[in-house]
Amino acid sequence: MNAKQLKAFWSIWKQNGDGDGEPRLPRHVAIIMDGNGRWAKKHKLNVSRGHRQGTETLREIIRHTDDLGIEALSLYAFSTENWSRPAEEVAALMQLILDFFASEIDELCEKNVRILILGDKSALPAKQRETLIEAEQRTAGNTGLHLNIGVNYGSRAELVRATAEIARMVRDGEMQPEEITEQTISDHLYTRGQPDVDLLIRTSGEMRLSNFLLYQNAYAEFIFPEVLWPDFTVAEYDRCLAAFGRRDRRYGGRDSTAENGADQGGEGT
Repeated sequence: MNAKQLKAFWSIWKQNGDGDGEPRLPRHVAIIMDGNGRWAKKHKLNVSRGHRQGTETLREIIRHTDDLGIEALSLYAFSTENWSRPAEEVAALMQLILDFFASEIDELCEKNVRILILGDKSALPAKQRETLIEAEQRTAGNTGLHLNIGVNYGSRAELVRATAEIARMVRDGEMQPEEITEQTISDHLYTRGQPDVDLLIRTSGEMRLSNFLLYQNAYAEFIFPEVLWPDFTVAEYDRCLAAFGRRDRRYGGRDSTAENGADQGGEGT
C-alpha cells in the first residue's frame, strides 16, 4: 500500500473505529457484487453497461485488497442460477470474463496474485473455459493474494461435490466414516488451504447469501452496504473493513467483559 492509500485507510479507521491500536483486518473477504442491473436502470442504460461499470469497481477493489495485505478475496461473479437470466445478459457476462482477463492478467501476475476459479468450468463455453484455466495455470505458482472468482458456482453444488469425493475415499478404503471431520470437508472444497471467510460484504442492501460459500461463511461477519456495486468505492470498502475491526468475534463463546453469572447462550446471545 502506498503512502496515500495508507493515510486514507488510517483516516477512515480513526473516524469509524476507536482510533487506538493497529487496525484489525480480515484474512479473507468475500463479496457478493450486487446491484449492477439496478445501477443500469437508474442511469437508463442497458444492463450490460451496468455489469461493465461493475468491472471497473472490481479492478479497484482487487488492487486495494492486495495493497492492504489481505490473504484472500472471494468474488461472486456468476452463479449456477444466473443461467436463467435473459440470453443477452448471459452473453454480456460471458464476454466480460474474456475482457477482464485479457486486460488484467498481466498486472495480476506482476502483483503475485494467485487466481482460483470456484465452480464448474466444464459447463462454460469453450473460450471462457480455456481463459479461466489459463489464468489459473499462469498464476499457480504465485504466493500473494488468493483471488477466488465464483463462475458457474453454487455452494450447495460445491458441498455435493465434496461429499461425493469423501464418499469415494470411504468406498475405496482410504478412510473410515468415523475419521470424517469438519477439516475433511474443508479439505475438499474449492477453497481448501485458505482461511475461512472473516468478512462477507453484499452491496445494494440485499441481506442474503444467495448460495455463496455457505460452509466457509460459518463464522463470517456480514455487512450489507446499500450502495450499488458500480458505485462501491475504495472508501466504502475501507469503511466496511473498519466496521469489521470493531466487531467482537466470540465464535459462540462469551465476552470476557460480560456480567458474571449471565446465562450461557448461543452465538450472539
